[in-house]
Amino acid sequence: MKSLWLILSNPRYFGVAWVFTSINIWFGTWAIYIPTVKEKLDINKADLGIALFCLSLGVFTIFPVASKVINKLGVGRSSWYGVIFASITAMLPLMAPNYYMLMAALYLFGASNGFIDIAINTLVTEIEKEDKQNFMSAAHGFFSLGGILVGLGSFLIPVIGNPVLHMGVTVVLVFIINFFLKKHYIQVVAAPVEKEPFSLKLFKPLLLLGIIGFVSFGSEGAIIDWSALYLKEMTMAPELLIGAGFLAFSTTMTLGRFLGDGISAKIGPIRIVGLGALIATIGFVLVLTQNTTWSIIGFALNGLGFSVIVPELFRIGGNVKGVDSSQGVAFIAGFGYIGFLLGPVILGFIAESASLNYSFVLLLCMALLVFGITFFLRRRGK
Repeated sequence: MKSLWLILSNPRYFGVAWVFTSINIWFGTWAIYIPTVKEKLDINKADLGIALFCLSLGVFTIFPVASKVINKLGVGRSSWYGVIFASITAMLPLMAPNYYMLMAALYLFGASNGFIDIAINTLVTEIEKEDKQNFMSAAHGFFSLGGILVGLGSFLIPVIGNPVLHMGVTVVLVFIINFFLKKHYIQVVAAPVEKEPFSLKLFKPLLLLGIIGFVSFGSEGAIIDWSALYLKEMTMAPELLIGAGFLAFSTTMTLGRFLGDGISAKIGPIRIVGLGALIATIGFVLVLTQNTTWSIIGFALNGLGFSVIVPELFRIGGNVKGVDSSQGVAFIAGFGYIGFLLGPVILGFIAESASLNYSFVLLLCMALLVFGITFFLRRRGK
């Protein structure tokens, strides 16, 4: 909890953490209206999977140029520009008048999210180096805090009754707070490093962790994208509770990330990733009961299990010797977002051809794969 207090007591850290919160508020508000958009545009699950593929494609295609742009503009300034870009594009998917415009809107929204994701994680890495303070996991906790705010806001869906209005008010409020906080980080630039010629050997120690990132990103994205639809169609949850799975997931993920820095220091990064994968596996078992209450509890365990995995990966990626922090973060993000890219499409086609339940069976198997990898790493003493 030391890192949480660090963020709350110092605007230099809080300004950065609020950007993480903002990312999930924008994305989560879109996510809770996915069933509404599906019905409005009269598309099936496979079509929805392709549309979500466009979102992930936008995220993924920004990676080859993101590190160069960040290094040129400065990591602090790039983070602020990312806030502006994401604020604009967050409005587009809910305003799309047809399926093709939805795909285009999600592509742009994904690109903005990909850029700001790399920029802000690089910014945390640079501040950690400069100040000799660790707060990456807690900063990601503020990302999850954004999900809690979105989940609480989902209970207002029947009251507001207008997705565009809901998103519009959200975007304006979040942007205003970012505007006043940007001065605390906008001048930060990446520290120079002794670069080595680009080689895959530089990233060899990260390859197995890249697989973990692939699965973790894909699983988190699937829960964000499909939890509301799963509760609505598989558990027959009432409209009031269709956002409860996302809320439970985000709440426990927030708690886990606020505690993550301290736990990781005590038991080590491999053990905490393995423990997280085991908890997430139990969560998917409960989700698959197709009982509303147990499924919501399952999503809560998913959040707790996956909470610390991604922050650990970003911290490692931003500290690879001989590599710019932005390039290292982009490598981890790129590997992870391949899963984010493929996941919605695969799950969408499985859901359409068989059942959404089978999509979550696949996620259960992926969580077991992560646990197996960490078990292997522990046995090897790595």
